[in-house]
Amino acid sequence: MALTIGVPAEAAPETRVAMVPASVAALQRVGARVLVERGAGMAAGYQDDAYTARGAEVATAKAVWAADLVLRVRALEGVGGRVGRGTTLVGICNALYSPPALREVAAAGATVFALELMPRITRAQSMDVLSSQATVAGYRAAVMAAAALPKLFPMLTTAAGTVAPARVLVVGAGVAGLQAIATARRLGALVDAYDVRPAVKEQVQSLGARFVELPLESAEGAGGYAQAQGAAFYARQQELMAKVVAASDAVITTAAVPGQAAPKLITRAMVEAMAPGSLIVDVAAEQGGNCELTRPGETVVHQGVTIIGNTNLPGTAPFHASQLYAHNVAAFVASLVHDGALTVDLTDEVTRETLVASAGEVTHPRVREAFGLKPLDAAA
Repeated sequence: MALTIGVPAEAAPETRVAMVPASVAALQRVGARVLVERGAGMAAGYQDDAYTARGAEVATAKAVWAADLVLRVRALEGVGGRVGRGTTLVGICNALYSPPALREVAAAGATVFALELMPRITRAQSMDVLSSQATVAGYRAAVMAAAALPKLFPMLTTAAGTVAPARVLVVGAGVAGLQAIATARRLGALVDAYDVRPAVKEQVQSLGARFVELPLESAEGAGGYAQAQGAAFYARQQELMAKVVAASDAVITTAAVPGQAAPKLITRAMVEAMAPGSLIVDVAAEQGGNCELTRPGETVVHQGVTIIGNTNLPGTAPFHASQLYAHNVAAFVASLVHDGALTVDLTDEVTRETLVASAGEVTHPRVREAFGLKPLDAAA
């Protein structure tokens, strides 16, 4: 019997979908039968007939969840009692932040792959959902800032006078930050950028932005990610950043440390030093936010400064966010399926690093540590 792959509708308010019609063929090439829940792609702009035209079958939620391999964006949300032994679930799990949800799914006997734990190796670049979704988030953050700021981004010289360009500060020059820089520059703003990793200076400058250099030690960790620092480091960082923040019309913060709460880089005092009408778009809101005053999922105004804490920026552009995500997922599935059968090969780094639950247990060492669980060998 052919391997079945199910694509359920996401739990509201998620607007993305895990598979788009154009990527169905990639799943069929590994010998899979693809079932898509009726209406699953509607919020992202993908009609049911677009899936059937590519060879997928539109099915009920029950049939989709009964598939051998279930693909989702937010893998653990709204799962309830829908998975069990024989189900393999693939998606973004926020595994290091979701102990109750992950443990419940693991206890049901499902095998779970958390795509946010994808190793940063060359072979896995096509599967890197964090990078693809961060690209969308960075773009949308800059556009959101331009739309919400009561000023124009570009310099305009008109018969009625000259409009000065807006000054934008981007904090964090990873994938999201670099995309925010590029977009803000294309919209005509003057852009400053700061990152704790001096190595990104050249990338920032290549996009036409000024790299803000602070006399601090590098904080680059494994895989090129920023690594967490102590309280003294962040206190000094905040002190040095205060003037740059105060001089900015818009601040876009994207600093995140994988597996940890976002560092607090913008303090209440720094916000209060900004001019009324200024704004902050906190891309790290889902991890608690880089700004002390961010409220995840809300937009707040503090002493005339607007702080946008959208927790799903990729979901504001679901058509293309889903397209990129589906490409990542299809590449990952191709690495798991061999000769038409799902294969969990723990000698494969991609498989080993993304597998978080199997045979009724949370299995990933980092996740077990985050949950306060003993290592599996010790637990035995």
